[in-house]
Amino acid sequence: MAAPYEYEEGGYPQQTDAVGYDPNFVPDSVKSFVVHLYRHIREKNVYEIHQMYETSFQTLSERMFKETPWPSVDAVAPYVDNDHVFCLLYREMWFRHLYARLSPTLRQRIDSWDNYCSLFQVVLHGVVNMQLPNQWLWDMVDEFVYQFQAFCQYCAKMKSKTAEEIALLRQFDQAWNVYGVLNFLQALVEKSTIIQILEREKEGLEEFTATDGYDYSGGSNVLKVLGYFSMIGLLRVHCLLGDYHTGLKCLRPIDITQQGVYTSVIGSHITTIYHYGFANLMLRRYVEAIHEFNKILLYIYKTKQYHQKSPQYEQILKKNEQMYALLAIALSLCPQVKLVEETVNSQLREKYGEKMARMLRYDEEASALYDELFSYACPKFITPSAPSFEEPLVNYNQDAYRLQLKMFLYEVKQQQLLAGVRTYLKVYSTISLGKLANYMDLDEPNLRAVLMTYKHKTHAVDSDGKIISNADVDFYIDEDMVRVVESKSAKKYGDYFLRQIVKLEGIMTDIDRIKLE
Repeated sequence: MAAPYEYEEGGYPQQTDAVGYDPNFVPDSVKSFVVHLYRHIREKNVYEIHQMYETSFQTLSERMFKETPWPSVDAVAPYVDNDHVFCLLYREMWFRHLYARLSPTLRQRIDSWDNYCSLFQVVLHGVVNMQLPNQWLWDMVDEFVYQFQAFCQYCAKMKSKTAEEIALLRQFDQAWNVYGVLNFLQALVEKSTIIQILEREKEGLEEFTATDGYDYSGGSNVLKVLGYFSMIGLLRVHCLLGDYHTGLKCLRPIDITQQGVYTSVIGSHITTIYHYGFANLMLRRYVEAIHEFNKILLYIYKTKQYHQKSPQYEQILKKNEQMYALLAIALSLCPQVKLVEETVNSQLREKYGEKMARMLRYDEEASALYDELFSYACPKFITPSAPSFEEPLVNYNQDAYRLQLKMFLYEVKQQQLLAGVRTYLKVYSTISLGKLANYMDLDEPNLRAVLMTYKHKTHAVDSDGKIISNADVDFYIDEDMVRVVESKSAKKYGDYFLRQIVKLEGIMTDIDRIKLE
């Protein structure tokens, strides 16, 4: 781990101690890298930019800067004509590498915020004549939100702060302010007119998705695509704040039932569906959450081998495991296995089959399992408010998580009797209230309350304000009789026969390989 850097006021790191890192020394390979990257950006050669950004930068980082930062921006600036915009882009990569490999100091966190402010101001108010790869533009938004989250977590651990750190926090109280972060993301959405572009695309007047956001007429894709990804960034920020309604509202212009620019970058695709599914889970829209988790998990299962050399591969695997945990929660609260594809269901049973069976009991052990899976799979919730310096310094970094966990477990507890109701409703087509009350060891008034609770908990309000049902078993009360209406999905015979044909072809291929003596 590199030693902390010493700063001059408003500057960037100038030296380190024993590690021997000299920020002003630029190796020949780095000179070549920045010169070529600068040239390709000027020429709008997106393919070469992508190759250098995704491959060359990672290779050099691994080989030469595994435990040290890259050379300072001041050192490389002379090789790129001191180009202001390129220097902002280089610095953005510099800080991203620092966060990934080392432990940033408070001053570095503040300087990174300043760099993002300068970069986004250029995009919003300047003339940006560049084409950058979608991967890079997504990483900008993704890292911007990540660094905001990391700063909030850092500020929430006040007990161990030094007097110098507290003085810096007081001085730079606007750095990574939640309103500043939201305002930048919202400004990118509005300035890019991306919502109007997507609406015109539905009418056949635009080709934003067909071109993956690139401008083949010689213009720039930067503002439009940053605006597009900022909608996903807003969803993520609002999920971190626990405001799921607003988060989903921010994402509405993107039709996630279709292929889109968000699916062109694997990290963007997974982040979008993870937060979309989690927000729906917390709003009791279980069917929607199950449907989207099923699709993305099947997609990852089929394509993850193609991303093994990607820098995002570990993150893909982690999010894959987290979404299986969330799917296990959703299916335990809303048993709708018919919505899950066979491959995903097989993986789910392998990972969480035993735990899901125990979660259906709704006892103390089940509550502990819900706690365990939620804690593992939920986002890292944040408290965005600035710390209070007048009161005794305490750590409050777990407060937001504990509040969301408490709300979730309260919801689970409210559904404890519902599993029993559903079991009986699956058995009977009609049953008297008295008989059902006797089976459930309740009196009739309490049974009616439980049935009303079942109705309430199996229905939710969708994004259009309509009431939707999550239940695979519904009922209505006709005087003193409970009449059950079970929804039966049409069996997909075609899929079944196709799978059997593929299996048969595999068997026949194996037989053909056998040489009979």
